[in-house]
Amino acid sequence: MTFDSTVSAQVRHDSPASVRNWLAVAAVATATFAMVTVEAMPVGLLTPLGHTFGVSAGAVALTVTLPGLVASVAAPVLPIAIGQLDRRLVLLGLLGLMLAATVVSASAPDFGILLAARAVVGVAIGGFWALAASCAIRLVPPHHIPRATSLAFGGATVANVLGVPAATLIGNSSSWRVAFLVVAGFGAVVTVALGALLPRLPAETAVSLRELLRQLRIPAVRAGVIATFLLVGAHWAAFTFIRPALQDLSGLSGAAIGPAQLGFGVAGVLGTFVGGSAAARDPRRALVWAATLLTAALALFRIVGTTPVGGIAILLVWGVAFGAIPVGVQSWILRAAPGNAEAATALNTSLYNLAVALGALIGGIVVDATSVSGVLIAGAAFAAAAVAAVMLGGRSR
Repeated sequence: MTFDSTVSAQVRHDSPASVRNWLAVAAVATATFAMVTVEAMPVGLLTPLGHTFGVSAGAVALTVTLPGLVASVAAPVLPIAIGQLDRRLVLLGLLGLMLAATVVSASAPDFGILLAARAVVGVAIGGFWALAASCAIRLVPPHHIPRATSLAFGGATVANVLGVPAATLIGNSSSWRVAFLVVAGFGAVVTVALGALLPRLPAETAVSLRELLRQLRIPAVRAGVIATFLLVGAHWAAFTFIRPALQDLSGLSGAAIGPAQLGFGVAGVLGTFVGGSAAARDPRRALVWAATLLTAALALFRIVGTTPVGGIAILLVWGVAFGAIPVGVQSWILRAAPGNAEAATALNTSLYNLAVALGALIGGIVVDATSVSGVLIAGAAFAAAAVAAVMLGGRSR
């Protein structure tokens, strides 16, 4: 049985959202968990994928980079293409597309088919992320928007803490194909739950190319998407090489890397909800705080992180900071463009996914040219530039 009523006026004012509405927000968060798990799961399965198809680790990395690049294009294009379609149906359709592409990935007979399926995953991810946050906040009254945003983004953070490691564990204990099928099965359950709990969400306004570009005239939105690109790029440029950083700079053993990364993920979940609470009061200040903390963590890693304890301590601070950034940016731009949430979110999603893909690429170039310490300093410089962009970007409304 589906919850087929539309979003009513009760969630647009100061009355509390119903339990059913909060369950719908939780379903959106769980769907983002499934999406991000599918997007990132090849990271833990690079070796078996390479062995199956006889390709290098660099080539297998395209199974992560390609979806990110496709998603960066799909995020702004899809909201324009769907016009006035019910957003509930679009979200369910994108989940279905992700499921189909994941099943095809699991049965891919050659590497070309796998890459094609992963490109389709990128379409689903970009479109879903462009709509999910703006849909989640329509389910709750204005004073609960930061909490709903935190919950939606929390699903993505938990995916990196639990989803990707679980998929890696399944792949290592059986095969990577089984891991893809298990995640697809979980996604099917999530799709059914989302269909049952999410109300109809008629389009509030149709997103046009002109409206999309108009968002860049709003100082806070412009500064927000620039900050997203710089901060996410800084993170992925450095975090791609977190294993050699912890081993070579901090002296951690190989066996300690996994628990350290788990600690990073848990710190990220904490940062998401702390950041959401801070953003409810002042999203710009919360973002400046998170970006400054990330800058400090990257800049000080090669100084403070020269012992196992110091390395783990810096890693945890890094996790809290990065966990707070997406919800801080999203809260800031939503407050700056309350009547155009889809357009503003689409721009932010596009820059986020582009930064993921380019960050890792730039990080590799920097490491080859300098060292792991060099990429940490480069990341800190990008993050510092983001702090400046936010501080110069003006206040949201």
